Amino acid sequence: MVGSFVWDGTLSLDEFNASAKALVSKWGEIDVDDSLPDWAWRPCCRMGVPSETEGFLALEGVYQIEESNGLDDDDGGIVEHGTWVQSSCDNVHVYDFHIAYSFSYKVPVLYFQGHEAGGQLLTIDEIKMDLSSQSLKTLSESKWTFITREEHPHLSLPWFTLHPCGTSDWMKLLLDKLGDKDRSLQYLSAWLSVVGQAVGLKIPLKLYCSS
Repeated sequence: MVGSFVWDGTLSLDEFNASAKALVSKWGEIDVDDSLPDWAWRPCCRMGVPSETEGFLALEGVYQIEESNGLDDDDGGIVEHGTWVQSSCDNVHVYDFHIAYSFSYKVPVLYFQGHEAGGQLLTIDEIKMDLSSQSLKTLSESKWTFITREEHPHLSLPWFTLHPCGTSDWMKLLLDKLGDKDRSLQYLSAWLSVVGQAVGLKIPLKLYCSS
């Protein structure tokens, strides 16, 4: 008698691409904070020709105010520390987030970097100063959420990343009850709802709700 298949928490490149497409589509359908831009698919280029199978997701140009500075927001209130805003102004940090597929771990990996309005890249200590106390707690207490700096697989430049070593284990716990099709389509949405907490991205709960 053949034993039943036990999912190991990973996904194939094709499943990653399908899940990325589903995330982009659902992100555009739900009520997302106006301060966050849309996720977009960036195909890789081979000899100047966009690849049909390899690429990454990008959420770029997310502005965050460094500290309370007395600026009024549109509703007449004061903009507080850690507030995400739509466009640049004085005293902000700008963040870019990318999601790429790891062929080694067979899971998605979050790459990110921040820079000042003038273009100077932020150090890891400066980035941590922008994070909420909850994000810092997640980074310090969770075994899987430690930040490293590695070469971006598609840009060949050093970016900060959340190491994917434990991803398959907790994704197995998170999605093990779903069928294969639902699991592959919801994988990135569910994954992002967890890793987003570690880097201060507030992901709408509706993104992970079943359709």
